[in-house]
Amino acid sequence: MSALPNYTAQRARFLAAVARLHGALTSYPHPLTGPQGEALFTDVAVIGDPHAERIMLVISGTHGVEGYYGSDSQIAWLDTMDDRLLPAGTALVMLHLLNPWGAAHLRRVNEDNIDINRNFIDFRQPVPATPAYAQWHALYHGDRAEADRLLTAALQNSGWPAIKRVVEAGQYQYADGIFFGGRQPGWSHQTLQRIIAAHLSHATTVLSFDLHTGAGAWGHPMLLAIAEKPVPAHQWGKRLYDQWLTLLFTGAGRDSDTGVTATATGYVSQFLLESLPQTQMLPLVIECGTYAGEEMHRRVREDHWLHLQGDPASAAGEAIKQQLTEGFWPADRDWRELVAFRTRQIFMRGWQGLTAHQA
Repeated sequence: MSALPNYTAQRARFLAAVARLHGALTSYPHPLTGPQGEALFTDVAVIGDPHAERIMLVISGTHGVEGYYGSDSQIAWLDTMDDRLLPAGTALVMLHLLNPWGAAHLRRVNEDNIDINRNFIDFRQPVPATPAYAQWHALYHGDRAEADRLLTAALQNSGWPAIKRVVEAGQYQYADGIFFGGRQPGWSHQTLQRIIAAHLSHATTVLSFDLHTGAGAWGHPMLLAIAEKPVPAHQWGKRLYDQWLTLLFTGAGRDSDTGVTATATGYVSQFLLESLPQTQMLPLVIECGTYAGEEMHRRVREDHWLHLQGDPASAAGEAIKQQLTEGFWPADRDWRELVAFRTRQIFMRGWQGLTAHQA
């Protein structure tokens, strides 16, 4: 078995990269600790003018365990930078591990079993109704043997795409279920609100990248613009990236062949658009494909059961963590080199477009 990634070591690498560039660091402490009792933080580093009108924002760790790809990408990009040569009026904002609890505990979800990328809804309004999920909830709680039997039958009778369309859309009724969106804003939701107010609200133009893995073709970093409807900044995105950029519009009844669930609500991208209505906001997602969707579901489901009924510190628990981490951060050298290369290309083109202010 390869060694599992370590939150504390990863954060130290990020902080060192920021220090080299004399970046301004703001750390948001999480109320809980990591598996070894270590302190947890979401860190925000600003490289350049903190009052800059044009900002490139890079977010890692929305889905905790995916944050190791995201963090490595942030560190690699910082390593290419020279803070003395930044164009006037432009800054780089690195939001490191939005879900630090999930990163430290090697979970996709947060401390409340919430999928953060389903949690960014307006909880002042009634939560989305997701009645179709109820028929599948028995696959994710209760007696494990019976749940496994039901899953086998469901795959045979309905097929994985039908299950995925409902289950991965998110649900807001069952806190012990899968893809739970929460019943109130989670810690990461509240922290992102604070970060937007402190570091982004003054900007006139923001180009953001939310870094993910686990959906799509093996080793292929898809570039997506995820939103509920078209916005003017999408035209800027298409000018920057042309055919490389896929527009993905979400909502009930919508579908996508990208592997990313179009029926879901509560995406970070949509929240950024709604939080900065006066800003030219182009929120993009880089999604790096790993294993097939049904296999990824199996790994996420195993981790879900582990935290419902098992012992993450046991040998069996460590094996499940190994499988989950491999699913979202494959050890294959070529996979890592390819996604690193392509991610840097995407960053570079976006940075050039932002600094030229081609908005």
